[in-house]
Amino acid sequence: MSASRRFHSRRVPGDKGVFALMSEAKAAAAAAGKQVVDLSVGTPDLAPPPEAIEALRASVDDLTTYKYCLRDGTMPLLEAATEWFASRYGVRLDPATQALSLIGSQEGLAHLLMAVADPGEGVLMLPIGYACYLPAITIAGLRPRFLPLPDDGSFLPDFDAVPASLAAGCRALLLNYPNNPTSAVADGAFWRRALEFARRHDLLLINDNPYCCQVYSEDALAASALAQPGALERTVELFSMAKSYQLGGCRLGFALGNADAIAALEAVKAPVDFNQWLGIQRMGIACLKLPQSRLVEYAQIFRARAAALTAALRAHAGWEAPMPRACMYLFAPLPPGFSDDARFCLELLGQTGVALSPGSAFGPAGAGHVRFALVRDEGVLAEAARAIGRFLASPEAARLRGRGGSEGGANGGPAADVAAAAGVSG
Repeated sequence: MSASRRFHSRRVPGDKGVFALMSEAKAAAAAAGKQVVDLSVGTPDLAPPPEAIEALRASVDDLTTYKYCLRDGTMPLLEAATEWFASRYGVRLDPATQALSLIGSQEGLAHLLMAVADPGEGVLMLPIGYACYLPAITIAGLRPRFLPLPDDGSFLPDFDAVPASLAAGCRALLLNYPNNPTSAVADGAFWRRALEFARRHDLLLINDNPYCCQVYSEDALAASALAQPGALERTVELFSMAKSYQLGGCRLGFALGNADAIAALEAVKAPVDFNQWLGIQRMGIACLKLPQSRLVEYAQIFRARAAALTAALRAHAGWEAPMPRACMYLFAPLPPGFSDDARFCLELLGQTGVALSPGSAFGPAGAGHVRFALVRDEGVLAEAARAIGRFLASPEAARLRGRGGSEGGANGGPAADVAAAAGVSG
C-alpha cells in the first residue's frame, strides 16, 4: 500500500470524483482569464420558494430549533411528506413506520445500501446514473452489476432480457427515474415490470427520485414506483428538496416505503446523525404544502431552457442534441468525429470557458456523451452554444477529432481517469 493511502480502507473510492476534477479545471480556466460558464453541476439557479425563505426567517429567532433533533422532532416533516405523497399519488403511508427524514437523498442512499445488504452482495443498477452511486456501493462493500440497456436511446432496461445469473447474489435493484444524466422517464407500466422482476429475484427496489416534479408535462409529476400495486412489500423511494424546490445547499430529503427497510435505515443512521436542523425541516414543510402548479411553473422554465439550448446548438454549432422529457439536463452524444468525452470537456473548457460534465463520469453507458446542466438563463445558454460552435470550427477541435479514441476512452486518458475517479468500472 502506498504511503499516501496508508490510512485508506479498501472501501474508499478513488481520490477524486468528477465534480472535484472539473472544479480544478474550472479554476485553472478562470486563472487563465476565461469567463467560466458553468453548466457542469446540477445546482438550480432559481430562487427557493418565498414560503421556504419565510419559514427559515421565522426559525432563526426560534430558540427551540437549535436543540438536537431526534426522531420525534422529524414527525412534522414526515407527516407533511406522507400527506404530500397521498395527495399526488393516492397512496397513504404511516409517517411513523414508512417514512424517514434524510440529510439529502444522497446521504439516504449511501446509508440505505449499508442497511439492507451485507458486504460482498450485489446491487443491480443501471450502467448510467448519478456519479455518487458507484462510490456509495463501494463504501458499503457491495458489488455493482450493470443491467443491459437496449440500443434504442430510451435508457430503460428490458427486464425480460436480464439473465437470472446476473441477479444471483444481489440484494437490491437500484434505479433512478427520472434519470440523471439522461432525463429518461419511466411510466407506471415500467415500474410494474420492475416490481415483478424484483419479486422474482427477491430484491429490494430502490428508486432515487429527486426529479419527481420536473417532468415536462401538464402536472410535472413522474410516475412513482411506490404507488404501484404491491410496491410496499419491497420498495423504497428517496426524495429530495434540492431540485424541485431549489434547496440544494440545505441538504434535506426523505425516504418512503417498506417499513422493514425504513427501520434498517433508521438503525444505521442513528449512530451517525441527529437529523437536519429544524429550521431547514420547516423550509421543507413549507415546500411540500405548495400547490403542484408552482412545480409546473418551475419545470416549464427548464423545458424552455432545454428547447432554447437544443435550437442554439443546432443553429450555431451544427450539433443535434435530443430534447429531454424531464429534469434540468440535456444529455447529448458528442458531435461527429469526437469519441473521448472527458478530453472534449477539458479542451472545451480550456478554450471557451464553457464547462460541461463528461458522460463517462456517470457510468459506462455514458461514454461518448456530455451533460449540460440547464442552470443558466436562455441568453447565457445561447451564448454558450455560440462559443461551442466557434470551438468546433477551431484548429484545436480539428486536432482533437484527429486523435479519435486512441488516447482516451476505456483504454486510458482523461476519460478513464474521470471514470476511475468517479468509481466507474467497465
